[in-house]
Amino acid sequence: MTEKHKIETKLIHAGEPKEKYGGAVNMPIFQSSTYEYTGQSDYHDIKYIRLNNTPNHIVLHKKLAALENAEDALVTASGMAAISASLLTFLKSGDHFLAHKSLYGGTHTFITNDFPDLNIECDFIDASDSKRWEEKLRPETKLIYVETITNPLLNVLDLNAVVAFAKKHSILSLIDNTFATPINYRPIENGFDLSLHSATKYLNGHTDIVAGVVIGSKDLVTKVKHKLNHLGGSLNPNACFLLHRGLKTLALRMERQNDNSLKIAKFLGMHPKIRIVNHPGLESNSSHVRASALLDGFGGMVSFEVDGDVIVADTFISNLTLFTNATSLGGTESLVTRPVLTSHSGMSKEDRETSGIKDELIRMSIGIEAVEDLIADIVNALGKI
Repeated sequence: MTEKHKIETKLIHAGEPKEKYGGAVNMPIFQSSTYEYTGQSDYHDIKYIRLNNTPNHIVLHKKLAALENAEDALVTASGMAAISASLLTFLKSGDHFLAHKSLYGGTHTFITNDFPDLNIECDFIDASDSKRWEEKLRPETKLIYVETITNPLLNVLDLNAVVAFAKKHSILSLIDNTFATPINYRPIENGFDLSLHSATKYLNGHTDIVAGVVIGSKDLVTKVKHKLNHLGGSLNPNACFLLHRGLKTLALRMERQNDNSLKIAKFLGMHPKIRIVNHPGLESNSSHVRASALLDGFGGMVSFEVDGDVIVADTFISNLTLFTNATSLGGTESLVTRPVLTSHSGMSKEDRETSGIKDELIRMSIGIEAVEDLIADIVNALGKI
């Protein structure tokens, strides 16, 4: 397996043991917390589930690193475990960092609620406009944090400028690549220091585990792993197995979800009862030119506002039959939610307004169903408002 192999091939073959365990074609589940001591001199090398180095972990780490042409990777117990462990690895009391103003609600709440107690400060910036970033810099600024496709407004930021800015000022660049996945964007190839994922979403793709991923250089990932080993956010062998299995169909799923979401966004954009549609694949979208240059696909998410208030939005949602009203995203099935009630409910109303997240905003995670059936379901629900 080499970098020359296409990502579809890497998803199947990268990281797999050269000699199959007992001849098994599929990687078995190693349901053991403890392993025989074989002379390890470093605490972090002792074989133990919490230390993230069982056979199930190791195969995943190699496969995930290969997908983004990176040196190393680490799986964690959740996307937030990947984010929090990474930030806590490189930030200490007295440090400062920059982050895009519109982030996943859990990340934003972690930054605004928990970091002040640790004496870590953050300035929120517009990462699509680099003109004012330097004025926020301080001597104690250590990193910049962004998302590839923002949640839930689906903006594609000036990612090349983020990388250039970080390198110019010798700070780390971290990116949450969950919405794009390695199919649509590979941050390490493009100069980011660390690529983070909530593997709960597209990487696993079947809505049956919670997991996270950190990808980057051997040095940086090892530092995060050592922090995670003490925090305890390791992924159990069963979840490793399910993530391993889910990854193998990622390319097929993302091809369908990229296509389905764009068709639905185009349909919504022409409907008289829809006020605004957020999708980077639409030519009318402010991020479209940038997204077309940076991404290999526009992702499986759509967000929009119906022409009306939250009651109208909830009426629309309640009349959908193929979309489940639920938090999370990225599975084979289509989901719908109002982010203010789920993914961004931890943010204050003031912070949501600053980020441009309205109460009536609807977010759809588009699955792999027949797009004609999904559109027909949307048409029916719009007819009820």
